[in-house]
Order: sequence, then structure tokens, then C-alpha cells
Amino acid sequence: MSSQEICDAIPHRSPMLLVDEIVERSDERIVCRKIIREDEFFLQGHYPDFPIVPGVILCEVGMQAGAILLSRLVADGEGVPVATRLNDVKFKKMVKPGDTIESEVVLDERLAGTFFLSAKLTVGGKLVARFSFACSMASPQFPV
Repeated sequence: MSSQEICDAIPHRSPMLLVDEIVERSDERIVCRKIIREDEFFLQGHYPDFPIVPGVILCEVGMQAGAILLSRLVADGEGVPVATRLNDVKFKKMVKPGDTIESEVVLDERLAGTFFLSAKLTVGGKLVARFSFACSMASPQFPV
């Protein structure tokens, strides 16, 4: 999937776009990759002389992959996916510059406009994070 197709699927843009490529995609599962570069904004100050990816960014990597998965399941104009719940978050390994995160997200259930998903993030085949989350569709138009 090209960068343009990723941008067409989700509203995120640089520097908060955290998906570099889509490896696999079906209606209920997606696998994405993100290369962690030394100049990532979230590494500035986290931590000086020992940069590691913050856990909240790891969660965001997985949730953006989930948003791309959901983009096929909702009609245009139905809204943008927003996280409503994050459960059972477990961090198993630090992620550093130069690592490539592979995120696998599975759609577990859909109840009306709410989607329940689970994410598994790995680096080099080793588990770095696992969590479940829920998304609902929000209006892309914000009141002025």
C-alpha cells in the first residue's frame, strides 16, 4: 500500500503518521510496519543518551494500523475512528532507533459503530507490546 493510500485511509499526518507500510490486509486483520528513525519527534528527550520509544507511541502505532483496517469497513463520511478504550496493555521489550515495528491488529468484534480490536507489536519477531482497544466513529467536522 502506498503512502498516498495510507493517507487516504486515515486522517493522521506527519509527524503523527506512524505507519510506513501495509504488509498484509484482509477484512478482519492487518499487518503494518513502522521504522523507528533516530530523528523521530518522540525520541527528543526520551531519554537523552538512551532513546527509547514511549509506550504511548507504541500504542498509537497499533491503533493507527487498526484505523487503516477499519477504513474499509465504514462508509465515506461515516466519521473518523477515535480510541475509546485501551485494555490489558503489556510492554515486553524496549524499542529503539533503527528498530522496525511490525504491528498485527485483528478485529475481534463490531457492535454497531464500535469496534473492538487486539494488537500485537513485534520487533525482529519478538513481542514488544500487546493490548486490546476499542474505537468509535466520530464526526470529522468539529464545531467552530
